[in-house]
Amino acid sequence: MATLSHPFPPFFSVQRTTSTHPNASSFIRPPPSFTRRRFTPRRFTPLFVSIPSIKENLGRIQKTFTDFTSLNHWVVSDYYRLVNSVNAFESRIQALSDDQLAAKTEEFRRRLARGETLADIQAEAFAVVREAARRKLGMRHFDVQIIGGAVLHDGSIAEMKTGEGKTLVSTLAAYLNALTSEGVHVVTVNDYLAQRDAEWMGRVHRFLGLSVGLIQRGMNSEERRFNYRCDITYTNNSELGFDYLRDNLAGNSKQLVMRWPKPFHFAIVDEVDSVLIDEGRNPLLISGEASKDAARYPVAAKVAELLIQGIHYKVELKNNSVELTEEGITLAEMALETHDLWDENDPWARFVMNALKAKEFYRRDVQYMVRDGKALIINELTGRVEDKRRWSEGIHQAVEAKEGLKIQADSVVVAQITYQSLFKLYPKLSGMTGTAKTEEKEFLKMFQTPVIEVPTNLPNIRKDLPIQAFATARGKWEQVRREVEYMFGEGRPVLVGTTSVENSELLAGLLREWNIPHNVLNARPKYAAREAEIVAQAGRKHAITISTNMAGRGTDIILGGNPKMLAREIIEDSVLPFLTREDPNIELAGEAISDKVLPKIKVGSSSLALLAKTALMAKYVSKSEGKSWTYQKAISFILEAIEMSLSYSLEELEKLANEESEIYPLGPTVALAYLSVLKDCEEHCLHEGSEVKRLGGLHVIGTSLHESRRIDNQLRGRAGRQGDPGSTRFMVSLQDEMFQKFNFDTEWAVRLISKITDDEDLPIEGDVIVKQLLALQINAEKFFFGIRKNLVEFDEVLEVQRKHVYDLRQLILTGDDESCSQHIFQYMQAVVDEVVFSNIDPLKHPRSWGLSNLLKEFKTIGGKLLHAESFGGINDDTLLNSLRQLNEVNSVDVVNFCLPNLPAPPNAFRGIRRKSSSLRRWLAICTDDLIETGKYRTTSNLLRKYLGDFLIASYLEVVEESGYDDRHVKEIERAVLLKTLDCFWRDHLVNMNRLSSAVNVRSFGHRNPLEEYKIDGCRFFISMLSATRRLTVEALLRHWTSPMESQELFL
Repeated sequence: MATLSHPFPPFFSVQRTTSTHPNASSFIRPPPSFTRRRFTPRRFTPLFVSIPSIKENLGRIQKTFTDFTSLNHWVVSDYYRLVNSVNAFESRIQALSDDQLAAKTEEFRRRLARGETLADIQAEAFAVVREAARRKLGMRHFDVQIIGGAVLHDGSIAEMKTGEGKTLVSTLAAYLNALTSEGVHVVTVNDYLAQRDAEWMGRVHRFLGLSVGLIQRGMNSEERRFNYRCDITYTNNSELGFDYLRDNLAGNSKQLVMRWPKPFHFAIVDEVDSVLIDEGRNPLLISGEASKDAARYPVAAKVAELLIQGIHYKVELKNNSVELTEEGITLAEMALETHDLWDENDPWARFVMNALKAKEFYRRDVQYMVRDGKALIINELTGRVEDKRRWSEGIHQAVEAKEGLKIQADSVVVAQITYQSLFKLYPKLSGMTGTAKTEEKEFLKMFQTPVIEVPTNLPNIRKDLPIQAFATARGKWEQVRREVEYMFGEGRPVLVGTTSVENSELLAGLLREWNIPHNVLNARPKYAAREAEIVAQAGRKHAITISTNMAGRGTDIILGGNPKMLAREIIEDSVLPFLTREDPNIELAGEAISDKVLPKIKVGSSSLALLAKTALMAKYVSKSEGKSWTYQKAISFILEAIEMSLSYSLEELEKLANEESEIYPLGPTVALAYLSVLKDCEEHCLHEGSEVKRLGGLHVIGTSLHESRRIDNQLRGRAGRQGDPGSTRFMVSLQDEMFQKFNFDTEWAVRLISKITDDEDLPIEGDVIVKQLLALQINAEKFFFGIRKNLVEFDEVLEVQRKHVYDLRQLILTGDDESCSQHIFQYMQAVVDEVVFSNIDPLKHPRSWGLSNLLKEFKTIGGKLLHAESFGGINDDTLLNSLRQLNEVNSVDVVNFCLPNLPAPPNAFRGIRRKSSSLRRWLAICTDDLIETGKYRTTSNLLRKYLGDFLIASYLEVVEESGYDDRHVKEIERAVLLKTLDCFWRDHLVNMNRLSSAVNVRSFGHRNPLEEYKIDGCRFFISMLSATRRLTVEALLRHWTSPMESQELFL
């Protein structure tokens, strides 16, 4: 681990915290007493003033040289040839009418059908999208955005800084690839962004004649199926993954929602680093209820309270692991009145270990929060509550027991996949984010996708101030409070990033004590519900926003405020009180929020008149319906009216609002009011934004370093968007969790500050401090990369097996009746082959074979079907004599083959299809290498052929005698095939998860855990397939011979 190498490094400083100006850190200010003894300040002042400017100039020269010599520079330069081609088309495309522009889509598709490629039409298609966006959205793609679209189309990751218009960039690649009619998925990180982008960017695609779909939580199968069949589908990563897993649990083809047999074609993943790296450690799981051990969790929680860290157990923060000591094991066994925690008949070890993990690693308001009697997971990377997600392997139940909540049943994994494996299914994958270059090696290694840095449209002038490190958390939070107070006095907006709900509320309490108005944005419902409103206000003058990582992605903080959101708020404030009496913000009563000190928006007289008219009409609409609307219905109505304002021209809206009708034209009236208010808000925000820029722009404060530099850069990226001014400052405490987790030696810093001054709350900063913190982050990144790499390598084993099972499943579901029959016949022949192989040796004479056991196993499989007089009388002597006679036969009739002196199979192979099926099986038997080459190989193969024919023919005969039509028979066969496959696949997943934990122990024996996992996993899979085939055959035979006894298969 990285440690700070020397107590007095060069460029080191200890700074008093009385100055709160953001640029104060540029100067080194030792404590006064220290200065009087050692230094003459007057001599050193000129030197320290000049050092930053020299370093800045050297930094600029070095950066320019690095940019020029980098591969990225030349790649981007090459893309400018495409930009020139697109620009050359622009004047010609602008001359087209709307109908002619929309007709370009069909023209492109005809050209593709004639043999042209996407590369041939790329430049013109990009020019068409640029013009469509200009007409429908009022936004024209910049040249750098054209480059971004080309990067996405080439299957790479486009790194574009915050505010550079990644959402608009995606329309270029999405449109071009949708022309093939194979489907394009635009994947976002949550439902809100998917809906926003589908409605916003969807206007461009719909104008050009493409269909746009949207997948949201709560949709039924029919809605999902319709949306997946659109040309472009917007969804979030979890919905996409779970739809894929659910499709592979479907009982029939009508339940499938994706585009089978090819559900994946091209994906654009927004915030690709978040999806593939941050979420990469958490596989998607679909679970079912398992054991009934709920009563054990509260008992284990009580035992965990008795155990003391350091005495009864050891904790490894980095790996989130606990280890019981001998004293701990003894005490736990005494408390539980058991002789062995690992007793198979009375297992307590798993419950005690999970209880200790819940006690040490899972903290309330950090990893989870309690709401409505449930423990809800907080995603530490996004700061959002994930109410549909649960920790596996008993962890969630242990947390519920710790909190005294109702214990929900244990779960067993029914289906699982990691995001890495999911997105590898796409033949072409691209992504966009503001922070990916630091993880480029990982993207190249795992997905073969390079990261291309797209230049900004305007130069970035944000100031990233030096990191300040504090010995104590108290000193850090006090300095954060002082800096916020100073910025508030200056009028600059401030965004404070925290890592947990707990920390955000700690700082909010501190600001309340000093009467500093602020807004809080975290996972609590009372704050999360106002997310859009809070973010819209975060760039306004005097706005103070304390946020978890919720404000880190998918949001754009505009200096002066977001006029569209502010206009919407004004409309809602004017109309909602007349449409509904519900108050969604009851919990906010009494909150000190920064709205009270924000500059008031001046609304013009025409807007006030329209607002008054709208309010009056809303009052009459509510009265005419005789009841108050629900809050959600009222909000939905206003959003639809705002959408109307974007879809209709001003003249059309005025006509709709003024036409006489029995129904009040409230929608068009709201739309007109919105457009008028929006104009006032745009003027106000432009003026206020100019003032905020003059003051220095948005100031971002990070209150701790993350385990990845990339996450810190996301927070920095909130400031300085699109060439705006701004500044950032990170403040860390040596008591932060990251330092403890990675055993970072911080004692020397505390001792150093104690020697210099009695005040431990002084910050330390300097080049060496930054280098050491950076080294610590790089070590953390390497550690977590190792975890993800290990997860991917282990999952690659399961990935091959999953593909085999899911492909087989889809073939059964979507195949015709003939393919279903062939599966049954292959299963029966394979089961027969396994019985034969286990009892014969082709190198030895048949008299040494285990014919008695062979017949016994074969009759067991066939059950009542083979206990009839036709086959029941055969014994091992009869079979041996028949095989001896077989050696004397010169030729055989393969289609109607029968061993000498043995019963002939039923005459079921009638018709060309069944005869050809029989011949194909014989060819497969002759050409496989499942049996050794020996003197009696032919005899062995003929025995396989005879027993396989007998079993299949007997099955066909009993099915025909049942009198059911073919449709019913195939439904039964499909149901049995799927049910047995799902059952054994579920058990296999459980076994593989256990194996992945067990093989780590083998490393102590100098064996490679991954190799051990591959070997044992392959053996498990082969056994699973064998058991699946055997149970399927036995179940089908039992169903048709004893229908009543087999009903449990379908319960």
